[in-house]
Amino acid sequence: MMKGLLDPKIDFVFKNIFGSTNHPRVLISFLNAILKPKYLITKVKIQNTDIEKHFLDDKFSRLDVKAKTSNNEIINIEIQLKNEYNMIKRSLYYWSKMYEEQLNEGEDYSELKRTVCINILNFKYLKNERFHNGYRLKETETNEELSDVCEIHFIEIPKLKENSDEKDMLMAWTEFLKNPESEKVRSLEMSIDEIREAKDELIRLSNDDKQRQLYDMRAKILKDKISAINKAKRDGIEKGIRQEKINIAKNLLDVLDNKTIALKTGLTIAEIQKLR
Repeated sequence: MMKGLLDPKIDFVFKNIFGSTNHPRVLISFLNAILKPKYLITKVKIQNTDIEKHFLDDKFSRLDVKAKTSNNEIINIEIQLKNEYNMIKRSLYYWSKMYEEQLNEGEDYSELKRTVCINILNFKYLKNERFHNGYRLKETETNEELSDVCEIHFIEIPKLKENSDEKDMLMAWTEFLKNPESEKVRSLEMSIDEIREAKDELIRLSNDDKQRQLYDMRAKILKDKISAINKAKRDGIEKGIRQEKINIAKNLLDVLDNKTIALKTGLTIAEIQKLR
């Protein structure tokens, strides 16, 4: 009996589909859809194919996909379920590390290859309505490109419109990530070999008891991480509200009695007495 499909947006599943040496056509199609290169990518060499246990156990680890393309590019793909409010700086940091790590001591800068970071987000992040945004280094007034050596992409899945044109391959792939069991994806897999290959691999993973067990482990870890992020956010808000109450109370110390200040700020009389 076929079980429900695993969520391809969970990084463990995404890496097994798009970062597998068994399915290079899937990654090639996905990268061509995003980068729309002048010369299509024809080959990829996936670098980090293993999914070690410590990655599955560590809620702060990254299960990303790294590859080199036939166009002499270095690619990193990361998928994020929850807004950690740091994606731009984080992506720039990882891009800089990937760029810097290419050279060994004594090697020439001319050896540096074009480096691309692709961020797939299951939340709205950038301040526009486009589901795909790509950035390079450009002159601020003339928009003249300094170099294409740095390229950073953001794909925000929730921004994909319901009436999207699935003939566009990036929209097709985003539909697959959004809901692989939808009627749109069923139609796409009938006409696009790479989509069908990705769907077949997702079905295989979903019906493999060991893979489903690893998926459940990773999904729980990511859920715990999201809960930790939400708690930190709540704690920060509560701390800010409390500090604001204290600031108001301090301003009222010379004009009102403790009981009245307590009524106005919500602080206890004991807390107000400590401020005097």
